[in-house]
Amino acid sequence: AAWSLDIGRLSVGYGIGMLSYVVPVYIAEITPKNLRGGLTTVNQLMICSGASTAFILGTILTWRVLALIGVLPCLILLFGLSLVPESPRWLAKVGSHNEFEVALQTLRGKGADISEEAAEIQDYITIIEGLPQGKLQDLFQRKYTHPLIVGVGLIALQQFGGINGIAFYASETFVSAGFSSGAVGTIAMATIQVPLTGLVTLLMDKFGRRPLLMISASGTCLGSLLAALSFVLQDQDNTFEFAPILALTGLLVYIAAFSLGMGAIPWVMMAEVFPLNVKGTAGSLVSLVHWFGSWIMSYSYNFFMSWSKAGTFFMFSGVCGVTVLFVAKLVPETKGRTLEEIQASMEHSSHSSAKLGMQK
Repeated sequence: AAWSLDIGRLSVGYGIGMLSYVVPVYIAEITPKNLRGGLTTVNQLMICSGASTAFILGTILTWRVLALIGVLPCLILLFGLSLVPESPRWLAKVGSHNEFEVALQTLRGKGADISEEAAEIQDYITIIEGLPQGKLQDLFQRKYTHPLIVGVGLIALQQFGGINGIAFYASETFVSAGFSSGAVGTIAMATIQVPLTGLVTLLMDKFGRRPLLMISASGTCLGSLLAALSFVLQDQDNTFEFAPILALTGLLVYIAAFSLGMGAIPWVMMAEVFPLNVKGTAGSLVSLVHWFGSWIMSYSYNFFMSWSKAGTFFMFSGVCGVTVLFVAKLVPETKGRTLEEIQASMEHSSHSSAKLGMQK
């Protein structure tokens, strides 16, 4: 019945909406600073692996069979959650000091010296204990301006750069570009995501977040531009035969570049930049922006393509170009810094900007 499909879709959306925020935050809170970027990106690697598998299986299976297969990883996750420790930072925040040390020692290993890290976390908790638990309106205070702009801005630009429209309607896009079938292009897109996202897990803690973001955004800008030009060339009889190849090249460049940074790093940054007392509220806002943007793009993509195929991809290229400038001007480098150091520097940046504005 239609109602059971609606309830199922609603339940899946509710669960994925929560996991999309909680998982990267949890990983960021339990990992050492020198491994945080790579391990947080493993979450995106698993998402890409699952999505790519679903894309490929979707070419040979019905959606009902695909939905039933999706039950298996959910059951594995449910069992696995019983084996993982609670976040030490959360335990310290709620005053469970003995459990905090046990959890931190478990995560670092029995022989590891956790005294310095534990003291740093406790000192930071002491500072924020005097602050009220952050509400939605508190996020718009001056001291949270910079992290809010970075967290929300990256997620919004990620979505309005066109990724979900391109991914969800890949087959139709390839047909519009001149291919007889979209299956080959869709499988190619799904296949390249996994190894490139895996590459990011190795590079992020070596080269940093900002360089990868700028390379990624530049690549998506170029890929969108190539796809736009392919649709322009469709109107030229003497070059039409090359248009599908240019479209395929552009879309593969786009997906490859997106997988190198814009897919995973915004979630890593979001997990890093918000202070503990507002992290829940801020994360809810970021997740809302992400899924609202995803819905808008998925819903409007076909309307945009009906309006102008070339115009749609020129628009995506423009958004990706803005992303490059946004990263260059506003996004801090967080590689090799503890969460406490990052959040202290972000708060200092917000205060400095506020003072500069008052002086002007």
